Amino acid sequence: MIEEILPPGVRSAEAFDDLAPAPLFPEEAALMAGRRARRQRQFATARACARRSLAELGVAPAPLLPGPGGAPLWPEGVVGSITHCDGYRAAVVARSARTAALGIDAEPALPLPRGVLGLVASDTERAALERLAGARPDVCWDRLMFSAKEAVYKAWFPATRRWLGFADAEVEFGPGGTFTARLHPADPPPGACTGFTGRWLVRGDLLMTVVSREASPEPVSR
Repeated sequence: MIEEILPPGVRSAEAFDDLAPAPLFPEEAALMAGRRARRQRQFATARACARRSLAELGVAPAPLLPGPGGAPLWPEGVVGSITHCDGYRAAVVARSARTAALGIDAEPALPLPRGVLGLVASDTERAALERLAGARPDVCWDRLMFSAKEAVYKAWFPATRRWLGFADAEVEFGPGGTFTARLHPADPPPGACTGFTGRWLVRGDLLMTVVSREASPEPVSR
């Protein structure tokens, strides 16, 4: 499903339950020791998805341990992102020579709990969501805004190791399942990106978002 909104060069794998065997490497299993059985199954299925997507890039299976901020530490030369929610787990990966940053998020296609949108969206964003809801009342635009900003953070943090709050990204949804995110963090590192492009999809009881940024082309030697 998620492959419908991925940019070229990105590989993916997904699962809708935790029924398939998903063995962990010892280092990964140690991370899950003492966790609830449900969380262990989610983690294992998501890691299995990651390994299947990495195999499409020709990358051998290896432990995928969390780095700073909890984001997975991907093999050298690879960028990626993992998401899981009730009824869905997925992983996406790409070669960093082609894709500089990548983030995904999946959420239940349900409205956010009362009071959460005010923490996620600015006044301008909330006004835009009201207009969108008038045109497409079948879409949970508040949850989609939350998902888009989650995907943005997952792409931003591994590249910068800096926190990015909800207010530090301004998301604007466009026609045809697209959106843009303009970033204005308080303390950006030198050379940090200022925005992402993304796509979104609603299918059944799930919604998902993807953001990415192409790698800069290598300078041509003369």
